[in-house]
Amino acid sequence: QAQLAESGGGSVQAGGSLRLACAGARYTYCMGWFRQTPGNEREGVARIYPGGTETYYSDSVKGRFTISRDLANDIVYLQMNNLKPEDTAMYYCGEGPGAACVGGLRTAPFNLWGQGTQVTVSS
Repeated sequence: QAQLAESGGGSVQAGGSLRLACAGARYTYCMGWFRQTPGNEREGVARIYPGGTETYYSDSVKGRFTISRDLANDIVYLQMNNLKPEDTAMYYCGEGPGAACVGGLRTAPFNLWGQGTQVTVSS
């Protein structure tokens, strides 16, 4: 069965960088990165189309985060630069059909999730 596994989280100071990885990202699927804090809904931060043809970002991370995928090895990355305390969250990768990449980073179309990796940014 298909599985996703996130890695790369940790604790950093504001302004630092982390690179998250999602293993098991099948290249024919839309892949997204999402984050969630206690008491809040999961929010989309980035998406990448099947084959890596297009990418999208939420306004809060645009210009700081970069999503990419290694098609040969089924890995999706999220490079996070200039991290801010408000980026602190559990980060998840999700998989959905190609249509999941259309619709403003909503979570509903994604039907396979990893277990998450914690990112903590201190001021």
